[in-house]
Amino acid sequence: MERLEKIEKLRERAQVSYDEAKEALEVANGDLLDALIYLEEQGKVKPPSGDGYFRSQADDEEKEEEGNYEREESKKQRGRGFEEALESFWDFICAIVTKLNQTHFQIETKTGTAFSMPLTVLVVLAIFLPGFTLPALIIGFFLGYFLDYRFKFIDSDKS
Repeated sequence: MERLEKIEKLRERAQVSYDEAKEALEVANGDLLDALIYLEEQGKVKPPSGDGYFRSQADDEEKEEEGNYEREESKKQRGRGFEEALESFWDFICAIVTKLNQTHFQIETKTGTAFSMPLTVLVVLAIFLPGFTLPALIIGFFLGYFLDYRFKFIDSDKS
C-alpha cells in the first residue's frame, strides 16, 4: 500500500486530519496499526471498547444509515407484498361472485321452469337466514322426488 493510501485510510478510520494521520504514520514507520495506537495514546482517537477490533464512528454511522435504509426498503417490500396479496384476494372474490352470478338455481317441472334465481342470492340467503333457507332446500329435495320436479344449477354463460 502506498504512503498516501495509508494516510487516507488512517484518516477515514480514525477521523483525524490529514496532518495528524501523516504524523502518526511517520512516528509508526508506516505501520497502520501502530499509527492507530499512537493516536489513541495521544487522545485523538477513542480506544475501542472491549476486546474487539477498532471501528470508527463514521463506520458506525454508515452502517446505521445502511441498516435504516434496508429496514425502510424491507417495510416497503412488505407493504407491497401485502398490497399485492390483498389485490389478489380481491380479484379472487370478484371472480367467485361473477361465477355465482352467472350460475342459476332452477326448479323445473314437466311444463317448464317454475323458479330461477342467481346462485349468489341463494348463498346470501343461506349465510344470513340459514334457519329458513337450509330446511326449505332439504324439504324441497324430498318433495321434489314425490312431486316430480327437479333442482338444477344452470350456467348461463354456457347457454
